[in-house]
Amino acid sequence: MATSTFITGEIRRTVDERYRVSLPSEMAEAVTDANGETIVSKERYGCVSLWRASDWRERIEAGVNLIRQKIEAGRMERRYGDVQRLGRLLSTRHQTVRLANRSRLLVPDEFREFLGVRPNQEVMLVGAAICVEIWNLESWVDVLREDMPEFGPLFIELTD
Repeated sequence: MATSTFITGEIRRTVDERYRVSLPSEMAEAVTDANGETIVSKERYGCVSLWRASDWRERIEAGVNLIRQKIEAGRMERRYGDVQRLGRLLSTRHQTVRLANRSRLLVPDEFREFLGVRPNQEVMLVGAAICVEIWNLESWVDVLREDMPEFGPLFIELTD
């Protein structure tokens, strides 16, 4: 993946009546490729993430090509159920969008229920190193409660 930006930060925003969320310019630039495209992806219930489209496609295409090769080689016959499940998830998982004025996301219809927010509700924008996540506030607090005690060991593991 070509991403060289390390995205961090935590910023509270409000989803407007048309399901739009304004991103800080630094976050918008980090997730918008040279063609002006961003991928919005379902990650965990209560969260969608934004990725630079060219980086996302590179990563997904490499994986899909590997699976295709395995299918063609007859190495996936016992795993067709898993392949079908992956295909279903891949079909619904992401969508290409363009940020208005390169900084405002219109949350696609198919992602609104998954994110679990209504108009005029606050969300948390979180820099997740390689992408930007948009969190339902309740889900974000739950993740912090679960993950924060592991920060130290995770940091040591990844920097070792």
